[in-house]
Amino acid sequence: MAIRDILKMGNPALRVRAEPLIPPFGDEVYQLVQDMRDSLEAVGGVGLAAPQIGISKSLVIFEVPADRIQREEGEIVEGVPSTVLINPRIEPLSDDTELGWEGCLSVPGLRGLVPRHTHIRYSGLGLNGREISVEARGFHARVVQHECDHLFGILYPERMTDMRYLMYESEVQAFMEDLRAKSEPARDEI
Repeated sequence: MAIRDILKMGNPALRVRAEPLIPPFGDEVYQLVQDMRDSLEAVGGVGLAAPQIGISKSLVIFEVPADRIQREEGEIVEGVPSTVLINPRIEPLSDDTELGWEGCLSVPGLRGLVPRHTHIRYSGLGLNGREISVEARGFHARVVQHECDHLFGILYPERMTDMRYLMYESEVQAFMEDLRAKSEPARDEI
């Protein structure tokens, strides 16, 4: 078990395009995945890319709790279990995008509104070397796109379309409350 430091925005290692991994995967890849899991568990969060711990390899891990997945009325949805995705590829299945708040372990203390595709297919290899292909929507799709951006040296602020919506985590709640208050009609207008 090794908990690795998470690199922060500004570290040049976060700007490098990650190298693909070639199967069959040896002990060093299994150890890397374990170190990533240990590191993610130590700090919290839903995903981590190998470059975030200074390893320029095309590998991400993520999991999505069931309470974070959008569901249709009456639909029972399970979370996405801990997933290892090696050499991922993303294919948008719709032109639809949606703004959503994102944070990042490499950009601690900040949140930003980031547009992401709402429906994607991601594919790549699992730790066993077998091909994975999954359709994802909503938060699941957002997490995968966010983590895969790290493999190309991209941090979420670079995806933002309006930097007014990059703010400290402590201010997001107040911002949202102010936004709701401004969009609701005044009592004397009802």
